[in-house]
Amino acid sequence: MKLIPACQAAKDAGLDLVLVAEASDPPVCRIMNFGKLCYEQKKKLKDQKRNQQAQKVKEIKFRLNIADHDYGHKIDQGVEFLGDGCKLKVTITFKGREMAHPEIGFDLANRIAEDLKDAGVVEGAPKLLGKNINMSFNPKGH
Repeated sequence: MKLIPACQAAKDAGLDLVLVAEASDPPVCRIMNFGKLCYEQKKKLKDQKRNQQAQKVKEIKFRLNIADHDYGHKIDQGVEFLGDGCKLKVTITFKGREMAHPEIGFDLANRIAEDLKDAGVVEGAPKLLGKNINMSFNPKGH
């Protein structure tokens, strides 16, 4: 046991005896400033959090009877969102009697998937949930 001389050496240097590797045999200690170590660890953790970027999800909503120009504009927005590296959620909304023909909505969803296939990858098949058909896209290359 060389704990007592190590403690004395740390005390003489005005520093702390810090346990570095507890699991090793024998345990490894180091003479250092413990406050400085804690400060640097907090700073490193803060830098990691700052550099981390959350995945953004953008949403585009369609209706069944959308005009060609509006459709084209929304597709262009979707391509732009996917190009920026954002996930894209596409929602097709039904109102009133439109619910009697969900196949028209699925045709529109397939058309959207076809038009966005160059910019993104479809995450799953379109799903009918209540009065909406939802589908998600991931940007290509991510």
